[in-house]
Amino acid sequence: MQRARASQINQGEREVLKRFHLGLAVSFAALVAAPAALAQQAAGQAPATATLSGDKPGPVMHRNVFGQFAEHLGTGIYEGIWVGGNSRIPNEGGYRRDVLAALKAINVPMVRWPGGCFADEYHWRDGIGPRGKRPVKVNTNWGGVTEDNSFGTHEFMGFVEKLGAEAYVSANLGSAPPAETAQWVEYLTAPAGTSVLAKERGANGRSQPWKVQYLGIGNELWGCGGNMRAEYAADLTNQYSQFAKSTNGPMLKIASGPSDSNYDWTETFMKISGKHINGLALHYYTRPRDKDWSDKGPALGFPEREWASTMAHTLQMEEFITKHSAIMDKYDPEKKVMLAVDEWGTWYDPTPGSNPGFLQQQNSLRDAVVAGLNLNIFAHHADRVKMAAIAQLVNVLQAMLLTDGAKMVKTPTYHVFDMYQPWMDATTLPIEVESPYYHNAEFAMKAVSASAVRDKNGQVHVALVNLDPNRPMPISVAMTGVQATGATGRILTAEAMDAHNSFERPDTLVPVAFDGAQIANGTLSVTLPAKSVVVLALR
Repeated sequence: MQRARASQINQGEREVLKRFHLGLAVSFAALVAAPAALAQQAAGQAPATATLSGDKPGPVMHRNVFGQFAEHLGTGIYEGIWVGGNSRIPNEGGYRRDVLAALKAINVPMVRWPGGCFADEYHWRDGIGPRGKRPVKVNTNWGGVTEDNSFGTHEFMGFVEKLGAEAYVSANLGSAPPAETAQWVEYLTAPAGTSVLAKERGANGRSQPWKVQYLGIGNELWGCGGNMRAEYAADLTNQYSQFAKSTNGPMLKIASGPSDSNYDWTETFMKISGKHINGLALHYYTRPRDKDWSDKGPALGFPEREWASTMAHTLQMEEFITKHSAIMDKYDPEKKVMLAVDEWGTWYDPTPGSNPGFLQQQNSLRDAVVAGLNLNIFAHHADRVKMAAIAQLVNVLQAMLLTDGAKMVKTPTYHVFDMYQPWMDATTLPIEVESPYYHNAEFAMKAVSASAVRDKNGQVHVALVNLDPNRPMPISVAMTGVQATGATGRILTAEAMDAHNSFERPDTLVPVAFDGAQIANGTLSVTLPAKSVVVLALR
């Protein structure tokens, strides 16, 4: 988890924001009840325009950009994913059935575990063998609660197997020697019966090896992973990477990269470790108030100024990826080393009354718009961003799901990930947007963000995000290389900026059918409601 300082939007950065793709809109009720009234509201306002080049295909957006993060933090794993086989909550071998079903429905492609800050204090041997005999410790990073290690290597690998997802295992570089990482990789991947560790794995109930797609070499080494200098951290990364060897297929090694604008860290790592790694991690969290980590702003009941600041700070992701990628290009022009944005999302003050170390927060329409903005940015950088992980999967920060005992609710962010499923392994298409600006207080940004892809079946999909919370935005998209005469889609929007789903009202904010798009003479025309995410399938 990130603890670094993020910078305030200033006048100079507004020039950078002119490159960002964002959106405007009207209320959900107006859209459903009276499309004509929506168009009338937008009348007299300068429209947004865009060009979509279907004849200039870009790189493929890797499905693992939609990856997830599960840390031993709060109720993210215990209660959120794992309840144990004796729980009254319906489960499959200890895993919550409702959570499994919800995650399978959005085809979660990859999960990162066990951290986060927790990873650099985690010793994998504590989480194997009979659960009743595993050592108990205190989780010193998150809430000071007891960690009984009942969810360990076998439980995590079983979880990703049930999801049909890839495993991203974060190794302990901060407080463990290289041999511990090497032995863990051997335990995970060695063929049955070929070594003492493979035989131990078999004795613990798993004879066949697992496939580990990604290995994280430490986490946030500039912070909770050891407070290291970049040069020292890069040398250690090379050492740990050298001895961690999978014997069950390729295993990509992800180095602990920078937070937000720490470009010196990227420069140093690419210079020293660029030839020894497969990816460099970038961490960035959106906070409405970014001056003090103890005062980030509430998840609900916020003023419009904090809607605007949240959007402006989210859009900094474009700048960070662009500049880190430019540094990487100097050392890796062939783009063999991915930029892995393996911690991103919103971070607010904890839910009142909750354990502040559990990072529990509600998830609203604001978070849904943030998710759409980030996914559009990742699509624009599909040449470098080959993997990402939103923080986190269940009950922590910008979660997909929230649970309370036997109850579970899908968040607005979950629904955005569902709407963007066609982007997984699809070919990105260039889409350039010119849009009026949304202004509030000192913040100014383009109102419309967009991305487009062509899936493996040849169908083109367009995502349009309108971040203006007050006004609808008409947009016309001139298309080349696209054969389509109509469009169908879904929309996520609501009247209130902080509209959210609760356990009592789980369907307050869900996607509904959208039929407000038309295509004529090669131009796609849409009027986007305020504060909305619209995803269209062209036909």
